Amino acid sequence: MDNSRSLDLDSIIAEVKAQYEEIANRSRADAESWYQSKHEELQLSAGQHGDDLRSTRVEISDMNRHVHSDINSMKKHIQDLPICGALPSSPPAGGGLEIGSKPTPWSLGSSLSPQVAGLQMAIADTEQCGDITRARLEELGTALQKAKTDLTQQIWEHQELMNVKLALDIKIVTYRKLLEGEESR
Repeated sequence: MDNSRSLDLDSIIAEVKAQYEEIANRSRADAESWYQSKHEELQLSAGQHGDDLRSTRVEISDMNRHVHSDINSMKKHIQDLPICGALPSSPPAGGGLEIGSKPTPWSLGSSLSPQVAGLQMAIADTEQCGDITRARLEELGTALQKAKTDLTQQIWEHQELMNVKLALDIKIVTYRKLLEGEESR
């Protein structure tokens, strides 16, 4: 009776062992399949983020070129502007006082009137030119601020993409190690 019991126990143990091995093999296959699919998903995602990162870098460099081009064209435009309100280098013809001559009351009134009018016009022109220049400076300041804001936004997006890529790279390495650990078992 002892022999039959030991045979029964041996066969039961062998049967349970076979069942556990089958379960372990299925679990291992499922785990490998799951790890493999996650690994492929992460590689695909990392590839997409890498492409996004490259396109963002290209956009940033294009924006930099565009900003520098705009700044250079604005500088050139400012340099090409005519100097407005320039004062005449010589007194008005026929209305000026000669050096060394003594003004008479009649000649003083008639000679100063055109000079005063000319100076008043020059002052008005200069004030108008100053207003135009202030407006242009304001426009340039606004454009420069917008360019800086755009560049800051692009840099921030680039950093975010770099962070996502780094996180995905870490996950890929982790899954790869898990797969290698499963394969070595």
